[in-house]
Amino acid sequence: MAGSRSSVVWSRVMALTLTALLAGQAVYAQDAPPAAQDTTAPGAHRTGSAGNRAASPPSSPSAAEQHKLPADSTTTQKLELPDRTLSFTATAGSIRLFDDKSEPQADIAYTSYQLDGADRASRPVTFFFNGGPGASSAYLQLGNAGPWRIGIDAASVTPSSKPELMPNADTWLDFTDLVFIDPVGTGYSRFVATGDEVRKRFFSVDGDVRSLSLVVRRWLEKHDRLASPKFITAESYGGIRGPKIVNNLQHDQGIGVSGLILLSPLMDFRDYSGSSLMQYVASLPSYAAVAKQVKGPVTRADLADVERYASGDFLLDLVKGEADTEATNRLADRVASLTGIDQAVSRRLAGRFDVSEFRREFDRKNGRIAGRYDGSVLGIDPYPDSSRSRSSDPSGDVLTAPLTSAAVELTRRLNWHPDGSYELLSGAVNRSWDFGRSISPPESTGELRQILALDPKLKLLVGHGLFDLATPYYGSKILLDQLPAFARPPRVKLVVYPGGHMFYSRDDARKAFRGEAEAMMKEGREEAR
Repeated sequence: MAGSRSSVVWSRVMALTLTALLAGQAVYAQDAPPAAQDTTAPGAHRTGSAGNRAASPPSSPSAAEQHKLPADSTTTQKLELPDRTLSFTATAGSIRLFDDKSEPQADIAYTSYQLDGADRASRPVTFFFNGGPGASSAYLQLGNAGPWRIGIDAASVTPSSKPELMPNADTWLDFTDLVFIDPVGTGYSRFVATGDEVRKRFFSVDGDVRSLSLVVRRWLEKHDRLASPKFITAESYGGIRGPKIVNNLQHDQGIGVSGLILLSPLMDFRDYSGSSLMQYVASLPSYAAVAKQVKGPVTRADLADVERYASGDFLLDLVKGEADTEATNRLADRVASLTGIDQAVSRRLAGRFDVSEFRREFDRKNGRIAGRYDGSVLGIDPYPDSSRSRSSDPSGDVLTAPLTSAAVELTRRLNWHPDGSYELLSGAVNRSWDFGRSISPPESTGELRQILALDPKLKLLVGHGLFDLATPYYGSKILLDQLPAFARPPRVKLVVYPGGHMFYSRDDARKAFRGEAEAMMKEGREEAR
């Protein structure tokens, strides 16, 4: 998702290392396997007369044929907006992936929108991925950049809210063509091969990157867009996925990328695992922002003192440890002051609040629990007297029903009719994911350095919400500050808005970030001339 999408239970132990897991078969993308295969990929039409088909004895369909997605559907669309009309071609379809033995592995679903009458060689095309792992691209498509959207502001949306698709005046289609991709196990994307091995390959950090990079390349080839300026946009776990995809495209696929756009990214799991003190440093400014917004509007400028404290005296007192009672009480009292949480509670926790503890304690006296994706959204705690948190996320889980229904309705509007259920956010994918912990928790800062060093024209835009407790903005600020001089502003830009993980759910933030993306692509096009 947009964000749990980033949750990881680090206590789970894996028996296989990531290296061993990925030592299996490679994955290829193509319209159809070699002629010896009798499998037709989605979008490829069979030929031959009815008489010829009747002459062949009936046979049981293969597993791949039983699970395949329908042929691609391409329709012409017109979007009527208050100040303009956009005419475009929409395609809902899939790309089939094969292993190195030409055996079909998975059908990866996508939805693309290409503006009519544009010069394809100069017009950008942007590929969108969400996070999770296990999230579909519906959050970015229907909440942010697609031609149609629904309201997803968790402060006003409920599970029973009407999922009404409305023209999106803030669509990015004005300045880039759009391709929304659902990794296998999300949306309508699915395995066509059986067995555990194929799932192990795809449900892993590198296997995921390799398969999605192939899909990007195949879409470009299929739609004759290899010459177009190309951008990758990724959210949440997309902070791991996005830089690695760009790196794979550059090195393994022969595809150059003009820009990388990350929304609410998590770029280094090491900072949020085990005994790392950085998890408390990264989260404190967002905790303070949640407390400040109760009294009125807040911007990042209002948190300058908190940021300095988090990286200064707070960190110094954390390092001293609980063995230093004076330092521990000092930081616990300051945290209580910044967050409004009872001083006794803060001292009991030594001022070290993990996200679940902050969410529970912030408004516990009123029986409310703060959202993980947006801490400014408070929901009713169903078990206010329980010794542990047993609540869902009032800022995230309320979106599941309206977004799922809207995604299904959009698919039908585009005249594409897959069977099976639409998976907005798959817990099964997330639970099955191999993060490679036997080596080290995944991070993408190494790939960021590599891709920015290899291509001096490549730009990076990172957007965050102040109240996001899942992937706090200050964590990205700390990581970006560690990059070398060649990766400094304005080439690398961080923007922060009032909002949560899906900060674009708020009108002002959505419009502002759209402007940042448009400016980035315009600058890239001018440099390419």
